[in-house]
Amino acid sequence: MASRSRGGFDPRILVVDDDSSHRITLARHLRSSGFQVESVDSAEAALQVLSGFQPEIVLTDIRMGGMSGFDLLRKIRDTQFDSDVIMVTAFEETQGVIDAMQIGAYDYLVKPLDLDRLDESVGRCMEERRARTGSSAEAGDYERTAVPSPELVGRDGKMLEVFKLVGMVSKSHATVVVRGETGTGKELVAKTIHANSHYPEEPFIAVNCAALPDTLLESELFGHVKGSFTGAVQDRRGRFELAGRGTIFLDEIGDTSPAFQSKLLRVLQERTFTPVGGEETRTTHARVIAATHRPLESLVEKGEFREDLFFRLRVIEVPIPPLRERREDIPLLAEHLLDRACRELGKAVTTIPTEVMAELVSRPWPGNVRELENTITRAVVMAKGSAVTLDALEDAVPKTDDLAAYRESTLEAVEAAHVQRALARAAGNKSATARTLGISRPRLDRMIEKHGLHV
Repeated sequence: MASRSRGGFDPRILVVDDDSSHRITLARHLRSSGFQVESVDSAEAALQVLSGFQPEIVLTDIRMGGMSGFDLLRKIRDTQFDSDVIMVTAFEETQGVIDAMQIGAYDYLVKPLDLDRLDESVGRCMEERRARTGSSAEAGDYERTAVPSPELVGRDGKMLEVFKLVGMVSKSHATVVVRGETGTGKELVAKTIHANSHYPEEPFIAVNCAALPDTLLESELFGHVKGSFTGAVQDRRGRFELAGRGTIFLDEIGDTSPAFQSKLLRVLQERTFTPVGGEETRTTHARVIAATHRPLESLVEKGEFREDLFFRLRVIEVPIPPLRERREDIPLLAEHLLDRACRELGKAVTTIPTEVMAELVSRPWPGNVRELENTITRAVVMAKGSAVTLDALEDAVPKTDDLAAYRESTLEAVEAAHVQRALARAAGNKSATARTLGISRPRLDRMIEKHGLHV
């Protein structure tokens, strides 16, 4: 995450958490990203250092002894400190999200904290602070922080087609819909399109449409005026306005309501919107990239998704294949994710042995690349030496014969994974594999060819 200013001044973050290990980990990570960081163990201590430290961002836990993170957020808003607040909690509560956003939090993250997710949130926040001041990339207080360098990885033919589509659509301003199962990397594809667009220096702003109810979603995207609802203590610019000529990424667009869809359709058709509670119409120049894991065609047939919005979004469609359909990319992805996990965790696990890699390739991965990433990260944590072991891997993921691991897989995917696993355990010996599976050698050859398996 690039966060340093041009004048040698590092933006400041105040970390507030009564869990010392979590507080130290966050402070160390943020310092390594180029921020000045102060950390305290209570909201009361945070209030004592706010005026002197003057942080751009306050990253605070919610449930602490004494004042809560909500209390701290209210104090910051009431005293008009120019700090954005990101709430962090181990308790995923719908009402907590609503309360935090209504009081004026910038974002709401759930423990265990994904450091990539934290980087994205902090990056977007710093970018939007720059946008609020009206400063330019050349004359502003901060360098760009919105979009980390995209890390699309793959050489499978299906992924090459994705890369080609990205290359073709990036320089246009056409609306794009990215489709794929959960965990396939839809946001990463959207970031890559943005990074290769005519305006890569403009903000990339991601909004999870499924995470907010309609009223808050409208406020997030279109902004609101003071007094338009409880907690609207001041005017707030929405994401479409803050994005400038950049990109608005609408994740899980298939989960929005028809009422919201009609308002989004107006934005796409007329490039205008009205803040919640306001009367003044405003114009947006932002590009829209939407994403969904749901079958929009079926939702249209059921009347759950507007047909006119469907066609307006689907100017260009980028389908992302599930990981089970691009197994030859698993070794490449595993090595890439291993390197990143080691950098983030400060460990020196440098090797994935052949038998471990074979096991990774053989698994069905219903959670796709995100599941593989979590598996590699946990395996690195469990590793006792410089290599990922099968024991560490088994501790990191469910057993392959656990039916829960297959709950989102097709029958063919389960068959392919089973045969690949048998091949790996027989060290590629086809005769031994056929005996283990109780089938003939010719039938095994046909199955290997059918599924494109590695021998």
